[in-house]
Amino acid sequence: MYTIAALYHFSRFVDPAALKPALLDLCRSQGVKGTLLLAGEGINGTIAGPRAGINAVLAHIRALPGCSDLEWKEATSDHPPFGKMKVRLKKEIVTMGQPDVDPKARVGHYVEPGDWNDLIRSDDVVVIDTRNDYEVAIGTFEGAIDPKTDSFREFPDWWAANKDRFHNKRVAMFCTGGIRCEKSTNYLLGQGVEDVFHLKGGILRYLEEVPQEQSSWDGECFVFDNRVSVGHGLVEGPHELCHGCRRPILPEDRSRPAYEAGVSCHQCIDETSEADKTRFRERQKQIALARARGEEHLGQA
Repeated sequence: MYTIAALYHFSRFVDPAALKPALLDLCRSQGVKGTLLLAGEGINGTIAGPRAGINAVLAHIRALPGCSDLEWKEATSDHPPFGKMKVRLKKEIVTMGQPDVDPKARVGHYVEPGDWNDLIRSDDVVVIDTRNDYEVAIGTFEGAIDPKTDSFREFPDWWAANKDRFHNKRVAMFCTGGIRCEKSTNYLLGQGVEDVFHLKGGILRYLEEVPQEQSSWDGECFVFDNRVSVGHGLVEGPHELCHGCRRPILPEDRSRPAYEAGVSCHQCIDETSEADKTRFRERQKQIALARARGEEHLGQA
């Protein structure tokens, strides 16, 4: 059984690059795999491995500057969610492209999962899903607005174009684990929006704590590991990943004419060139050969 830990923490790291070697070495020595992002604003990522290994890595992260109160969300899987371990240096741990945004300064009002339904059902509240369009497509909260953004970087432009729609409304926002809302609520406060709220712990905590019969969630929640999606109780969902575009698909989508394993699906068939598809086919071929030898290929997640 593999323990999965999804985490983020905003902290001011003076030299993120200096933190990378020890963190990567520890993960590898403990059999922990996944991806961790380091930036001057903190750490973000999802890792999986044996219970003892996850404990060791979390203890190491909590010992980093300003991370003693790190929180994380856990799940389990009977198969390895990741094929390798990566620690990457980034300008931001979640990219918004707004240099004045600082979640360490202030954020919106946190709302516990048990109180979320009452808030979003209020007539004076507008509910905004801050995730990417392909995430929203497989599940969201009842009545939530989908900005239809391809990436979180597009959110400020979307807000500028739509903010007049929400005059005199309280704004409630949510995302997968909470990190995007830390930034988006800080951004809206900086734009003069007074009543801003966000779901504490994100969708994952809501699905973990709120019984399905009381839930306002409709569908599945996309996750950035080989589970692809989860439902209530964080039970693994039915979705698979198209390795051509990294979007979720359902098993029946494999029967569509546009589907080719590792190359394309109905969502991306017209988005890539024939040269891209040839390259994807070669990658898929090498992955299959590596698996036949019982090895991991660098192209695997």
